[in-house]
Amino acid sequence: MQSREELIKRFVELDKTVQHDDVIVALPFDLPPDSEKQLVDGLVGFTKEKIKVYRDGTLAAEYSMADVKEIKCVPGIGCTTLEILTGDEQEILLCRSNMSLNLLYATLAKRLNRYLESGVFDSSYEEEVDIYCPKCHRPYSPGSNVCPHCADKKQYLKRVWEIAKPYKGYIIVSVVMYFVISALNLLGPYFNRILVDDYIKADQMPKFAGFLSVIGCIFGVSVLSRILTILRSLTMVEASNRVIVKLRSMVFNKIEMLSLKRVSKRTAGELINRITGDTETLQNFITYQLGDIVQQLLVFVSISVLLFIYDWRLALMILLPVPFIMVAYRLFWRFIHKRFHKQWTLSAKSNSVLHDIFSGIRVVKAFGMEKAEMERYDKATADERDISIANERTFALIFPVIGFFMGVGEFFLLYYVGSKILGGTMTLGEMQQFSSYVSIIYGPLSWMANFPRRLVRVMTSIIKIFDIIDEKVDVADKENAIDLKIEGHISIEDISFGYDESKDVLRHVSLEIKPGEFIGIVGKSGVGKSTLINLVMRLYDVDDGCIKIDGHDIRDISQESLRSQIGVVLQETFLFSGTIYENIVYAKPDATREEVITAAKLAGAHQFIMKLPDAYNTKVGERGYTLSGGERQRVAIARALLHDPKILILDEATSALDTETEKQIQDALQRLAKNRTTLAIAHRLSTLRNATRLVVLDKGTVAEVGTHDELMKNKNGIYYGLVMAQRQMSRMAPGVTKVSESA
Repeated sequence: MQSREELIKRFVELDKTVQHDDVIVALPFDLPPDSEKQLVDGLVGFTKEKIKVYRDGTLAAEYSMADVKEIKCVPGIGCTTLEILTGDEQEILLCRSNMSLNLLYATLAKRLNRYLESGVFDSSYEEEVDIYCPKCHRPYSPGSNVCPHCADKKQYLKRVWEIAKPYKGYIIVSVVMYFVISALNLLGPYFNRILVDDYIKADQMPKFAGFLSVIGCIFGVSVLSRILTILRSLTMVEASNRVIVKLRSMVFNKIEMLSLKRVSKRTAGELINRITGDTETLQNFITYQLGDIVQQLLVFVSISVLLFIYDWRLALMILLPVPFIMVAYRLFWRFIHKRFHKQWTLSAKSNSVLHDIFSGIRVVKAFGMEKAEMERYDKATADERDISIANERTFALIFPVIGFFMGVGEFFLLYYVGSKILGGTMTLGEMQQFSSYVSIIYGPLSWMANFPRRLVRVMTSIIKIFDIIDEKVDVADKENAIDLKIEGHISIEDISFGYDESKDVLRHVSLEIKPGEFIGIVGKSGVGKSTLINLVMRLYDVDDGCIKIDGHDIRDISQESLRSQIGVVLQETFLFSGTIYENIVYAKPDATREEVITAAKLAGAHQFIMKLPDAYNTKVGERGYTLSGGERQRVAIARALLHDPKILILDEATSALDTETEKQIQDALQRLAKNRTTLAIAHRLSTLRNATRLVVLDKGTVAEVGTHDELMKNKNGIYYGLVMAQRQMSRMAPGVTKVSESA
């Protein structure tokens, strides 16, 4: 896809009436406005005054920017469209294109709507919509901006070396040992020649002491070579483990630094595969194959030199196939790399499927979907199996042929050695020495035949590892971030935010919250309630506007300082695999047992905990699934209360509780809300009956603000409608009527 500047330049060439600086943005399209099948060469240009549509080099339509109320991207089936909504509510189609431009259209629609409001256009969208490699035009993997096919492999290997530098002492010692071992391997055939010519085939009886000394030399070389091999392996294992632990730490730390927006672009299975599987592949390469590279090259060079010294003509005949084999490797390289990348992708997919099934095993069993999930996993593993078999079949077919041609020199060797012995110009010992050297040189050649396979596998993993390490941290602390002692004054000033570049979830939201206030946030599902509290916690950064706490922009406050003073009970209760005590104390590791029990009592959890077999030491299982939903929620509330925060955030904190327990916790929360700012989201409006103010969100904006009584006076208001709808539902459930109607 052409860049913004290239498209603007093209638009200016089409329309001679506009200047470059007057063009806001231009975008291409390739489909006609109707259902005609032929493609078009289209370009839409947005200037400060006009919108102009060019089709096949001809001006097809023109509109005034002053008449535009909103610009919309409307995805369809197989195509996407860009439309404008005029002030008189008329919808006008600007252009249509294939779905490859859907993200671009959606992103630009969002940016252009902001331009209509503020007069400022944000042109920093190209990185987000650039989903294709500019070299090979293949699509990037989800969440990645690195093409594994076109990436500079040498640069990645240099980066691995930079990480390994602190442990270069181990690597240097290993390399020295490889030199010594290679030299020892060359001595073996030499001593064998002496043994055959001077003792076994000698014309006269040799001295027994000399015979034993030769045997002793052969034995000593063999023992020393094996000892050095063991030491070399231990040294490389030490180096590789240190490097891999450091790499895993780098990847894990980077993932933790990424915002939820970045992390959610990849599956949990894929992230786990990068931390464990890819680093393990690299570890095996460093431990076993990196040393082989050094040793095989040393053996190849040294034996080649000896062969050329002995007879350069025979050496050329033996080594003649090598350049042709190297060319063949180069031809197969891209094909092989592409196949291994696909295999890696399918492997990550099967891991993700497995992770999803195990994470949702209760749902699987509840709906009797065991067979369906087995089929889904079998399908994922079958896809991985098929590509693995195809890859192995490729190697099984191609590389034996390459290996055969690489070993053609053996036939020349047989003729050469046989003619020499028959002619009496070569002894049996010399033949054995020469044959041994030739056999040794075929070891490196055979190893080289399989080396591309190993290299492609490890390079795929290295690129995947650094793809995470190089990920942009979009929610980061400033260099001079401050540690603030929070009092609880929150100012939300004209913020807008979208989880992606195509749509705003919140638009121009402003709110002032004083210390100690209990603010209830209500509204229909999907209006941005949870998004608002996520922004207050700075799990994401706002796109426009700012959020201040005690007069400081939260982007100026260190994230550790900010979140250490915020207590959260989220809608999706998560407990770690461990004991109840460990889950509660997670929020405050240095808390005393008395503090933990007090928090549990305030949360209404102490009573049910003491009825468990091991009380606070009871294991809750993965995600806490051995507890009921209400019990998990009470443990989560206890965890938040132990934190003793200045700002308390409750996202449907009592949704899984029965009426009686809810009332107990509400009483506890009312006491705890004193001297701290509380933001609470609830669909059960009775939960918010004690709120200082209620904030009603609708379509991403603040629609109403006031107390319960104030909002109920507006019979046509959103809050009034929500309360009436809930009371209607309450009449169908007499057990909760009294509590619900108190809202």
